[in-house]
Amino acid sequence: MTSPDLHRLVWCRLFELGMTAEQASERTHGVLSKEAVRGLAEGTASVYVSDRVARALARSLDVTVHRVRLAAGLDVEEPALSTTRPHLRVVGDPD
Repeated sequence: MTSPDLHRLVWCRLFELGMTAEQASERTHGVLSKEAVRGLAEGTASVYVSDRVARALARSLDVTVHRVRLAAGLDVEEPALSTTRPHLRVVGDPD
């Protein structure tokens, strides 16, 4: 069985996006079948979540890979935060 957190993530995102398992499967570009996505949403599938599957599922569900990996119980690194470069400045009306 797959992680309950991954099941909830897939089920909720399919509901929020108004998407079927078949549509989500198409968005993985052949990485996951519609049966695998349906099984993940129902919590009945036993799917090994590799890096490739996590990336495809994230793309399909419009979430970050970090969120999928966290829900699947995989090792995660803290997401890199963008920093403002020192050469950027705010430009506006001087008055």
